[in-house]
Amino acid sequence: MEVTVQIINKSPHELPGYQTNGASGMDLRAWLTEPVTLQPMARKLIPTGIYIALPDGFEAQVRPRSGLAIKRGLTVVNSPGTIDSDYRGEVMVALINLSGEDQVINDGERIAQMIVSKYNKVVWDNVEVLEETTRGTGGFGHSGVM
Repeated sequence: MEVTVQIINKSPHELPGYQTNGASGMDLRAWLTEPVTLQPMARKLIPTGIYIALPDGFEAQVRPRSGLAIKRGLTVVNSPGTIDSDYRGEVMVALINLSGEDQVINDGERIAQMIVSKYNKVVWDNVEVLEETTRGTGGFGHSGVM
């Protein structure tokens, strides 16, 4: 299924895109006037230069790129970051450096991925008792599998 999303790209970089036919996430690129150095455990909002208008009933999620996470320790702090359909500001990526070394982010570097998906609005049904299940109230670790 495809959905049309309006986009403004103020950066000189290509629009977010899929790297393979089976990819669900589109790569987001840093739009920087100069490289940004993230020290260990430092976090920073990295601009992308893009602005989007999602249709009602859709959201965009900003997620880490697995290669950056495993190779350089860079990940998205609020993963996944949510972009609501009524937000019109610049798409920013909250990166954190979880490695033990300084990490440099350069202009045009692919820093995160974005997935656009449909969601359902919830209408609460306030009840006194919930339907029983086999699991019941069993929480973390309840299945015994770690």
